Amino acid sequence: MAKTERQKLKLCYLIEFFKRKTDAEHPATISDIIDHLSEYGILAERKSIYRDIAAMEELGYEIVSVHNKKFSYYLGSRDFETAELRLLVDAVQASRFITGKKSNDLIKKLESLATEYDEKKLNSQVYVTNRIKSSNESIYYNVDSIHCAIQENKRIIFKYFDWDVTKHRIYRKSGGIYEVSPWALIWHNENYYLIGFDSAEGIIKHYRVDRMNAIDMVDIEREGRDAFKELDVALYVKKFFGMYNGEIVSVTLRCSNEITNSVIDMFGSDADFKTNEGEDTFDVTAEVALTPVFLSWVFMFGGKVRIIEPSEAAAQLKEMAKAVLEQ
Repeated sequence: MAKTERQKLKLCYLIEFFKRKTDAEHPATISDIIDHLSEYGILAERKSIYRDIAAMEELGYEIVSVHNKKFSYYLGSRDFETAELRLLVDAVQASRFITGKKSNDLIKKLESLATEYDEKKLNSQVYVTNRIKSSNESIYYNVDSIHCAIQENKRIIFKYFDWDVTKHRIYRKSGGIYEVSPWALIWHNENYYLIGFDSAEGIIKHYRVDRMNAIDMVDIEREGRDAFKELDVALYVKKFFGMYNGEIVSVTLRCSNEITNSVIDMFGSDADFKTNEGEDTFDVTAEVALTPVFLSWVFMFGGKVRIIEPSEAAAQLKEMAKAVLEQ
């Protein structure tokens, strides 16, 4: 690129310099700035740098000046603070639905929003290797396709699969196509789920996004608007332990006081609690999907949670305990 063309990019290089190389601990002098620009073949005089800093401030950048032995400058505010970037990096690391490769790619992009000094700190805390991650590389595009369909008020078609013991995909419906009206995406237990209306069954259902494949938007208007309006998504998630489909029933559990935190974590602080006088227990009533996941949650407390009602749920728990003993 010709020198005259590079001169036109002077302000762009200056903005990038302040974003990546300055902070309160690393202010830059005018000489530092001139030297940096010269590395890109851009000539600059002190007066022109002052004018450029004024232009940056006019654009909304907060440039802080420090008067020590010399005047120096740094970028005072950023789109993302280091603590915010660290929180986002942690979320990406923990997300099972993002593959290892995509996690590393996304973390690098987040790191590039910090100064070079903070980028090193963020990078030193990245632990993606050996975490349990999805192997479905298309999930980024799945999420985008679903969002587009929601915005366009259109249905989607897709294939849905499970894994077999040889780690191969086994498609449900023998590889048949699902047609669903998408209404919401939720992130629960480190996985993404689509909440949609199944026209064939006339009900709201959910699907793991990382187990959806060949998603395509079809030019048919969505159905189920009224059903979704009546749906409390937060309550829906509470009912389905691990988002595992099953019959919704009202259960009453008798719980030891010592596991109150765990019960509130599961059912929320607004759950229906009733203390039992003279006992170190309380009863909680909630609607849940009666599934092996729910029964396993009850089972893991080793008797500190008892199913009072319904009797069929208690019977299923006994059958599970018996099966475990037989193992």
